[in-house]
Amino acid sequence: MVSKKDVLVAAAAFVCALISHSEGIIGGREAVAHSRPYMASIQVPEGENMKHECGGFVVADQWVMTAVHCLPTGPNGRQVVLGVHSLSEAEETKQTFDIMELHNHPDFKASNYDNDISLIKLDRPFNISEAVKAVPFLRTGGTNPGIDEEVDSAGWGSQDDLGSRPDKLKEVVIEMVSSVRCRRSDYFGRKFTNNMMCAHKICPDPCDQPDKKEDTCDGDSGGPLLYNGVAVGITSNGGKKCGQIKKPGIYTIISLYTEWITSTMGLQPTEAVGS
Repeated sequence: MVSKKDVLVAAAAFVCALISHSEGIIGGREAVAHSRPYMASIQVPEGENMKHECGGFVVADQWVMTAVHCLPTGPNGRQVVLGVHSLSEAEETKQTFDIMELHNHPDFKASNYDNDISLIKLDRPFNISEAVKAVPFLRTGGTNPGIDEEVDSAGWGSQDDLGSRPDKLKEVVIEMVSSVRCRRSDYFGRKFTNNMMCAHKICPDPCDQPDKKEDTCDGDSGGPLLYNGVAVGITSNGGKKCGQIKKPGIYTIISLYTEWITSTMGLQPTEAVGS
């Protein structure tokens, strides 16, 4: 005979499975202000104001990396804001830029977000400060994180399935998921390619915190996935259905694009940021 305790444990585990494998920074925590000085807010005109639309991250002087699906048809009046923690508050650290050049990867596929990597050249060099600095990115030959290893990300994306967004930057620690699993038909199937990695937050079983949901989501797209302080991925698929079972966040593997990145930015291979 099944005890009442067993039923409650099973129910808690089921609830955990339903909500913990999410694609949104629904949990996480507020980042220490300007502790991630590479973060960029890509903003779109909305009436007389600008509204946060996607994330990005500074990778070199005058260059920001993001996802193609954030700007698939061009800048269209968008601006890039660096040195930002609060989207609404006045901060002396903020630097706002127009987009001088947009380089979307030529092999991007809108059907599954394959090759979802883009480079933005700002209209002028940024002023380096404690609030605005480049982050190193992984190049060819570098080591990407393995299964179950911890990685982290940040953004101003949705906090729940209703699209509620934070005013201040949030961050989250998640764990890598096997690419073999993400290729399964009950996960992403053929849409998941060799150019992608996937990650999410695993809830313990039984789940003693059924309201704890952590990952990346709508509005976090274009932001970095970091491993030991180095950008290894770009938040890609995130966000259309946060909190779905078997739908970890998908990230573009940066190291696969070293040649395209260095060529686009006009760098010699040895000058590429990162190691």
